Amino acid sequence: MFQRKAPMVKCTAVLFGLLASVITLSGCASDPDRIAVQDLRARVAPLTGQVAPVTAAEVSAPQAVLGRALFWDTRLSLDGKTACASCHTVSAWSSDARKLSINAKGQPTTLHSQPMFMAQDQSSLRWYGDRRDGEHQAERSITGSMGMPSAADMVPLLRRFGYEPAFAGAFPGQADPVNPANYAKALAVYQRTLRNPAPFDSFLAGDNSALSRQQLAGLEKFVANGCVACHSGPLLGGNGLQKFGITRDYWLATGSSPADLGRFNATKKEEDRYVFRVAMLRNVGKTAPYFHDGSVATLEDAVRVMAEVQLGRNLPAADVADIVAFLGSLTGPIPTHYGPP
Repeated sequence: MFQRKAPMVKCTAVLFGLLASVITLSGCASDPDRIAVQDLRARVAPLTGQVAPVTAAEVSAPQAVLGRALFWDTRLSLDGKTACASCHTVSAWSSDARKLSINAKGQPTTLHSQPMFMAQDQSSLRWYGDRRDGEHQAERSITGSMGMPSAADMVPLLRRFGYEPAFAGAFPGQADPVNPANYAKALAVYQRTLRNPAPFDSFLAGDNSALSRQQLAGLEKFVANGCVACHSGPLLGGNGLQKFGITRDYWLATGSSPADLGRFNATKKEEDRYVFRVAMLRNVGKTAPYFHDGSVATLEDAVRVMAEVQLGRNLPAADVADIVAFLGSLTGPIPTHYGPP
């Protein structure tokens, strides 16, 4: 994991003047069509990148195995009913279908729960980018969503429910391995195994048939409209901070009430007002609702909002449909080990 704060990135309508026009992709059968697909791949690959599949060795590592048990164990919380997985469900592709999750104190969380798949590959976590890595987030969650008075209060629960041998095996040589720091590390190691490559990765690897014609057209429009200026890298986002509402106040488009001040809530710096971490788009077709407050219910509306408040554009319905189709190619299968051990 990176140990640095995610840098602010400046998003522009066109990245380095890329793509003055959009070519037409009428199919993938003829030589001209294959050339068009290959050209598109050559232009897109440097801006994005592939997600590597997880290995069996990563999944079976002792710390990952322990982290999996901790992630799904509802007993390790104030109410005995809440686990990490409570806010990151299988049915929502490791996100939460609710606008706000409910913590172990029976209270709604402050922000919408973001997807867990590949979250550890981001340079910071949470909507405010105020968690430097997965370990930091996991340890803070003990007194957050898990509802414990202090991080140390997790230790008696771990001992009560028989975790001592697993901690000893995962952290050999330590005199007393059952502690909040190791709890957090094991969770982070497990979460790093939650990678799920998608059809888009097959396309980048050279499979001309991995994306449909509409998805290819949507990818063209995603790049040509400047979306890739912020949503770049293998996760298509997740590694920068940006003001939400460059050309128009975001809440006028999302209906958010009240308007969240963004990273300003964490830093109290005026330059961070309405700044949020750029969301990664992996599996975005399965992780509704959208944005920091879950204020937008559909991906189509989310695309329209982003075009309006970030790029100052009102996209035609056909363009929205094509971009949404492309975003569907970023959905990979749910990892087989994303469930209770």
